[in-house]
Amino acid sequence: MAKYDYRGLDASGKVKKGTIEANNEETAKTRLRAEGINITEFGESKDIELGGIFKKKVKNKDLSVFCKQFAAVLRAGVPVIAALDMLATSTENKRLRESIEQASTHVQKGGTLADALKLNSDVFPNMLSNMVAAGESSGKMEICFERMAHQFEKDGHIEGKIKSAMMYPIVILVVVIGVVILMLTMVIPTFSEMFKEMGAELPKATQMLVNASDFLVARWYIVLIAVVLIIVAIKVFSSTEYGQEFNGNMALKMPIFGNLNVKTAAATFSRTFATLLASGISMIDAIEQTANVMKNKVIRDKLKECKVQVSRGVPLSKPIKDMDIFPIMMPQMMHIGEETGNIEDMMEKVADFYEDEVDLATDALTSAMEPLIIVVMAVVVGGMVVAIYSPILNMYDAVDSY
Repeated sequence: MAKYDYRGLDASGKVKKGTIEANNEETAKTRLRAEGINITEFGESKDIELGGIFKKKVKNKDLSVFCKQFAAVLRAGVPVIAALDMLATSTENKRLRESIEQASTHVQKGGTLADALKLNSDVFPNMLSNMVAAGESSGKMEICFERMAHQFEKDGHIEGKIKSAMMYPIVILVVVIGVVILMLTMVIPTFSEMFKEMGAELPKATQMLVNASDFLVARWYIVLIAVVLIIVAIKVFSSTEYGQEFNGNMALKMPIFGNLNVKTAAATFSRTFATLLASGISMIDAIEQTANVMKNKVIRDKLKECKVQVSRGVPLSKPIKDMDIFPIMMPQMMHIGEETGNIEDMMEKVADFYEDEVDLATDALTSAMEPLIIVVMAVVVGGMVVAIYSPILNMYDAVDSY
């Protein structure tokens, strides 16, 4: 997202100026014109606002609730503009509420709802606006919103399961690092002075801990700078094409988590693809939009290659199988759907299957990691304690033998 400074005149001739946030310059100008502002000055903002960093994100759960409520209101016969105004007043998420209000303004000026949602593509995914466009054309917009509510609900469920599986080891890792830093900066320096007074030769493990403690206490800023530089380097690397491809391959092939990531991707692809097809989106467009939903660059690029082959008349199940990423059951089920002419229902079943698989895998992974993490924590902390006390015990043994 970029920020743009603007200055212009509203319908009454009053001067309006401020800053607008949008994906690109054209989107920003379109939104300003939709608000009735005649732009006289426009340019990319040079100011850095820390508030944007802490802006509340629109979660899948929020979008699911919005779509459910909007579908229900439409089924009750409420006009689109009135429905948007009703939902804007009842929505707690500030970003979502502001986006709904902007969408209502755009529709009031004669624009379509799909175009109104596209004005805030950072809040409303392109998949939603494309589904709404299909619904507006077919006259079944409430059905499209119901399907998207289900889609966002499933996506949120999967994300929640993955986060819960990752949260426990991350918290334990942070605790272990905190304990190690505390021991190196507070505990070991006290023992280090005692070891120097003893004058005895320290075991290698103990000497290494003492050296690490002395360095951390005296040169803590070097460690801090190194950590910051490493984090920045990782972020910069991950933002490059090669970095995204490298991370994508690692995510699919890494031990333990690789299989979970593959099943998660299979569930996301199947659910999204089925939802788009069931809403009347063409297969070519459905593949393109599904590819854009996938977070893994390797899968995203492979799916775009699949789109090219499908446009040449090749059944989708063949390039999906040739990708050699998704489990073999998925292209097999897809092929059956192609043969029977019911591919969207078949992909719904595949999505249900792999969503259940993700649930089972995350639960099993969490259960398996708990004892492993406890053992690792015990080895690290216990090893440091043994290294600290071994010279003292050796000294007592020497005194007793004397």
